Amino acid sequence: MKLRHEFKQYINYSDYLILKNRLQTVMKADANAGDECAYQIRSLYFDNMYDKALREKIDGVNRREKFRMRFYNDDTSFIRLEKKSKINNLCNKVSTRISAGEASDIINGKYGWMAESDDNLKLELYSKIKGQLLRPQTIVEYTREPFIMQAGNVRVTIDRNIRTSVLNTDFLNSQAPLITAGEKYMILEVKYDNFLPEVVRKIVNLGDLNTSAFSKYGVCRVYG
Repeated sequence: MKLRHEFKQYINYSDYLILKNRLQTVMKADANAGDECAYQIRSLYFDNMYDKALREKIDGVNRREKFRMRFYNDDTSFIRLEKKSKINNLCNKVSTRISAGEASDIINGKYGWMAESDDNLKLELYSKIKGQLLRPQTIVEYTREPFIMQAGNVRVTIDRNIRTSVLNTDFLNSQAPLITAGEKYMILEVKYDNFLPEVVRKIVNLGDLNTSAFSKYGVCRVYG
């Protein structure tokens, strides 16, 4: 399992403007971000009737995981099923492609086909749907501005305009009603492998970054 460092920090609009200007001088925009250097992310998170994923995050459990489906810029022709694992301040993410039809089946409680899959991640989700009673829980949507640097395999992102569903898992419907979740929140995320270059460290001013326990999923669960 490949583990990466991950830190998060709340920022305000003034911080955002300063950070964006500085990051643009030393880092490249992610090639997937397009001309506006940003893209929209929509995820559908899984949890069970006991809110296992949510409670483990709130309680600061050192080893935890969560499953989600995700697509970008309203393009449902490319959907990923992902599992994100956290061990202390280190994280790992594994993913696989999933079709819109397969995503629709999962949302509608049709899981049988997953038992016949030769994809390990789909099989794992199936086993936890059956064993832990995981179910699609909450849509989380936001705008991301990503910056990358080859040295240290660094990825710095700023997430803003966080939105969520209210008792609605119509993940594939781009017109599904969403509401703003925590209007004041803008989130700086820093991810890297073995080291963080000093120039990036100075720009983002890590400080007490590792004390942040922010979770977009947690903020959105307030609404359902």
